[in-house]
Amino acid sequence: MSDQNDNRIELIEESVSVEKECVLTGRVRVSTSSTAVEELVQATLAGTRVEVTRERIDREITAVPEPRVEGNTTIIPVVEEIVIIEKKLVLVEEIRVRQIATSEDIALPVTLRKQTAIVERIDE
Repeated sequence: MSDQNDNRIELIEESVSVEKECVLTGRVRVSTSSTAVEELVQATLAGTRVEVTRERIDREITAVPEPRVEGNTTIIPVVEEIVIIEKKLVLVEEIRVRQIATSEDIALPVTLRKQTAIVERIDE
């Protein structure tokens, strides 16, 4: 039996084991700061203004005229009944309402907030 043991080759097996460990290597502090900055904001304001004029007519008419639009002007007739011996319609005046487009450039100061981040490393 000793001959059989002499022909055997013994094998050795190695094994490895890996473990992880958390190690604190440093710290950081993050803070934010806000600042207010005055800036000039520019814009164009568009609008319409109205100009009203009265035009004296004093003309006899047979029927009440309807309001009408001529270009950018709206004409509103004003009539009056007057008593003479007979009743007549007299166009007394016309009110003319004209629309005029306007445009105005403006600049207004506004306050804007801006944030910045500050990162500090804390050594231990």
